Amino acid sequence: MKTPGEDLAKQLMIAIDGPSGAGKSTVARMLAARLGYSYVESGAMYRALALLALETDTPLDDGPALAALAEDAEMRFEQHGESNRLLLNGRDVTEAIRSSEVTRAASLVSVHSEVRRRLVECQQVLGREGGVVMEGRDIGTRVFPDADLKVFLEASPKVRAERRFREIANGVKANREEVLREMTQRDQRDQFREVSPLIPAEDAVRLDTTDLTAEEVVEKILSLVRQRSGVQIQDSEVRSQKGTGGEKRG
Repeated sequence: MKTPGEDLAKQLMIAIDGPSGAGKSTVARMLAARLGYSYVESGAMYRALALLALETDTPLDDGPALAALAEDAEMRFEQHGESNRLLLNGRDVTEAIRSSEVTRAASLVSVHSEVRRRLVECQQVLGREGGVVMEGRDIGTRVFPDADLKVFLEASPKVRAERRFREIANGVKANREEVLREMTQRDQRDQFREVSPLIPAEDAVRLDTTDLTAEEVVEKILSLVRQRSGVQIQDSEVRSQKGTGGEKRG
């Protein structure tokens, strides 16, 4: 049975933004699980489109063609236990979108205004009812500028690169220097792109995660959730399962 406080808390739309390796995905996923919210990883949608573009030989510099591809694509998230799976046209691409090739392609795909406009529309549909933790690079500035709570995560480039390296090292050939170089290039593209650049919303709460575990970041955000929702969320309602604490992931 849900408590009255839990029902009220479910009305919030929480936006978490920041660069790669700052901890968005791990923190957003943990936070959503604590609150019983839906979790939407907006970046996975750009990755899925990039994967589709690579598979269909669609030029990554052709904005209109990519937008048309996005228009016809069906993307949906499904929760399987603690795992959030992304289905592209009915196919589970959760692992496929994490390759280095798709990562590079997603960065190029995401700069097109036509593509962002289409995927932003999809993200707005997913989050319009509230009770959602959505993470990305322009959630608080473009997708949901009226979000109830906006958080912008930051971390030092060295720490971010190390987190990213550990994330992709499992089963994927990579080296730290290449990861840092690609991350620096991605930062440049994201921060200086004409459409929806990676910048904190004016009313976002900025958190430096360099020396914090994911658990510590989640606790800080939960404190903000309590303030914004106007209710006291009991520890039993927000306690994570054993084994999630102490994680420093990006």
